[in-house]
Amino acid sequence: MTSEIESVAVVGGGFMGTGIAEAVAVSGLPVIVRDVDEASVGRAGERIETSLARAVRGGKLDEAGAREAYQRIELTTDLDAISQADLVVEAVPEDERLKLSVMEAIDGVVSDGAIVASNTSSIPIAELAQSISDPSRVLGLHFFSPVPVMMLVEVVVALDTSSATVARAKGFVERLGKRPIETKDRSGFIVNMLLVPYLMAAVRMYEDGFASREDIDNGMKLGCGHPMGPLTLCDFIGLDVLYAVCDSLYEEFKRDEYAPPPLMKRMVASGRLGRKSGRGFYEYG
Repeated sequence: MTSEIESVAVVGGGFMGTGIAEAVAVSGLPVIVRDVDEASVGRAGERIETSLARAVRGGKLDEAGAREAYQRIELTTDLDAISQADLVVEAVPEDERLKLSVMEAIDGVVSDGAIVASNTSSIPIAELAQSISDPSRVLGLHFFSPVPVMMLVEVVVALDTSSATVARAKGFVERLGKRPIETKDRSGFIVNMLLVPYLMAAVRMYEDGFASREDIDNGMKLGCGHPMGPLTLCDFIGLDVLYAVCDSLYEEFKRDEYAPPPLMKRMVASGRLGRKSGRGFYEYG
């Protein structure tokens, strides 16, 4: 087993997967992004190009650097293409059955020395590791959205994760220019265990008509110095993603503060998912 990670694969070319791939490529490492069909792969490529162009406009990359980063990214539908990666990151939607099947497929092709990580935001890693023949090589790498901008990565250590795996993963995160924080393997890890009760309290406050959405958000922005209010943050994360995280936390801890309020269920059912759908607690152009 080599000490440093020199090649990476990401399985899942959605918003999080492409963000991870972009961060890897910008750091100078080659990365493969695998998705299920050509249409998904095409959308992944467009998403990465758009994000790199945004980085150029913002002065974080020059045009040559953006081109070089994009050239380090291989987009494919071929699962076998990930077989030689030192690290494979699962980044498919937050559905446990889907993640288990993807992890099983990854286990069928990766090398014996590869680390297998999940970007799950709430599902216990020990549950996902059961799909991998050597669970000592499995851990969580929970990136935050948008990945190219956010500096934090939660390194989630499961019961069977080896110290060597943790050390390699932390070194990889630091190579990306990000900050790893280590957490034990419980649903929600560090950030969501603290964040979700706060967000759900804001949703309940709004649902009960206690205060307007603007006053709730401005209260936390101006009173606590938060960069955005809780309802705006819910829209930014995605109400469907938050609902899944709430379900996972409530299933594990059975505490009322983790339960999603009825309003969240109605909004998700109505397709009001936040910024990505154009409408959540607020409307977006």
